[in-house]
Amino acid sequence: MKNQQAIVETHALAIGYRSSGTERTVAAGLNLQLGPGSLVCLLGSNGAGKSTLMRTLGGLQPALAGEIRVDNQPLGALKPAELARKLSLVLTDRVDAGNLTAREVVALGRTPYTGWLGSLTKVDHSKIGQSIEQTGITSLLDRHMHQLSDGERQKVMLARALAQDTPLILLDEPTAHLDLPNRVEMMRLLHTLARNTRKAILLSTHELDLALQTADELWLMHPNGTILSGLPEDLVLNGAFEATFARNGFPFDRTTGTFIIHQPVDQPQIYLEGAERPLFWAKRALQREGIGISRYRDAACLIRSFEIGNGFEAEIIFENRTFKVSSVQALIEQIHLLFPSPGHSGAAV
Repeated sequence: MKNQQAIVETHALAIGYRSSGTERTVAAGLNLQLGPGSLVCLLGSNGAGKSTLMRTLGGLQPALAGEIRVDNQPLGALKPAELARKLSLVLTDRVDAGNLTAREVVALGRTPYTGWLGSLTKVDHSKIGQSIEQTGITSLLDRHMHQLSDGERQKVMLARALAQDTPLILLDEPTAHLDLPNRVEMMRLLHTLARNTRKAILLSTHELDLALQTADELWLMHPNGTILSGLPEDLVLNGAFEATFARNGFPFDRTTGTFIIHQPVDQPQIYLEGAERPLFWAKRALQREGIGISRYRDAACLIRSFEIGNGFEAEIIFENRTFKVSSVQALIEQIHLLFPSPGHSGAAV
């Protein structure tokens, strides 16, 4: 996505490794831009080079070719103290924080402004307090880092990055050690931060579904060493998302934005209609059982779902007979009676 005020931009960037006179290129010809107020998710399969790109953009390893500009300055020309005021970096690597408490680690985010021996001002304390509140780590502050779980430690490191108050934040797999509710919370937090603070936030992740929902832009890292960027919706509809994660036996459904894990083992015989929420879960359960779903209402069987608070209710209409069920389990059991398969015994009643 082009932005005249890009915080980060690359020109013909090549990334990879040099060792003992040999060079291994991971990706090349990368022309990327990251603008203020945007959350960009870097996606790609294992081994595609996501961490290599993050470390190169963060100045932790040299580029093989091309240029990286941060705030319109060449990355290589920035002194460490200057770079620390331009970008903050959170890696998945375990950080050896010695015997420091979480509170002390967060306060280290202000080092670029105070120096190692500097005292904290009112502004510093305000930035620290704000980052603590934003990440919800108040209960962790007096615990030592070695006492924290991986997920708790990751939140503390994010709070430190926020306290650093840079226009650019780079995060490598920030949700890797979090449970589902905390992964959702983290992605929502990062999206809100980008919007409200006008920071540019780039994160690498394997959370495809969350990335599709929260990212302003995706960078899709293809195994062939190229990157495609654009709005999530455009990359889904034009097939780029599907191509990046192509696997035999796991087709991507562009309508729902999800990979189809369970392929139907029989011909589509069932048509679904009714209330959206129960219909969604009924369809998922049927697909898991390998039951084909038809797009046409003249299918052999019609399932009509109803919205009844927090419960489930549906009618199954088959050969002029109507069967009422009050749970998804009952629905599946009845369908197996109507359409016996090798894995299930029974006959139509």
